[in-house]
Amino acid sequence: MLKTDINQLTTESRNPASAHLDDMATADIVTLMNQEDAKVSQSIQSQIPAIAQAVDRIVTVFKAGGRLIYMGAGTSGRLGVLDAAECVPTFGTDPAMVRGIIAGGDQAMTVAVEGAEDSLTLGEQDLTALHLTEHDAVVGLAASGRTPYVIGALKYANQVGATTISLACNEQAVISELADVAIEVAPGPEVLSGSTRLKAGTAEKMVLNMLSTIAMVKIGKVYHNLMVDVKPTNEKLVIRAKHIIELATGVDAVTAASLFDAANQDVKTAIVMALADVDVTTAQQRLQQADGVVRDAL
Repeated sequence: MLKTDINQLTTESRNPASAHLDDMATADIVTLMNQEDAKVSQSIQSQIPAIAQAVDRIVTVFKAGGRLIYMGAGTSGRLGVLDAAECVPTFGTDPAMVRGIIAGGDQAMTVAVEGAEDSLTLGEQDLTALHLTEHDAVVGLAASGRTPYVIGALKYANQVGATTISLACNEQAVISELADVAIEVAPGPEVLSGSTRLKAGTAEKMVLNMLSTIAMVKIGKVYHNLMVDVKPTNEKLVIRAKHIIELATGVDAVTAASLFDAANQDVKTAIVMALADVDVTTAQQRLQQADGVVRDAL
């Protein structure tokens, strides 16, 4: 039976361990929160098959030239925007490839937009503005599992024929019924009752880490466990890029820096140049023929 009444939700329940939260010593609250947070990864364990299935669906979408679009409100929406934003510097993706949409628009990242999450039509409007197609994947994020904004978005995505994935922090979630792949991570009542930015938010962040990171691994954005598509847009990332070349090829720092420059600051090209002992043009051609997958280029 689907949980549609918010008062039925585990995320809204009172946690017996924190019943006297306002009367506890600071160190005891810290200890309690740490103990509760330890339950988050355990709650993900049962959802590993669903998460893996979701990743495979996203990989299929990426390989077909489609996009990954996160849809959520409040904390869930902010986490989706964060994960999407981090894909650009980490994996060198086009900003349009992974999008995070939050109910109420960009201003909702820092200030609550009244009523935005309660709209059943706003999610559809936001996806229409993105020109959603059947080649895209939509991930509906809602700790409660019943947010109207997300429900509307998933319903529209299904009508379009897009791949749909749901992520809720309650079992028997409404949004689970609207997704091709349903993920239900239930870490239990919060230390502060109903404050889903706590364990529920942590659980969502952990799952989003898996969805985007593993999908990027599967489409060749990673060589071994190195982020070889990193874009060196600042001093820290330039240093990291050169070090990645060292780690991937075994060359010294001076040689790595030389390869980095010769490859026009492209880490993948530099790695192929070193390991295949080819010039920059040949390395680029190999990567192009291998769809950017370093192992295949080698």
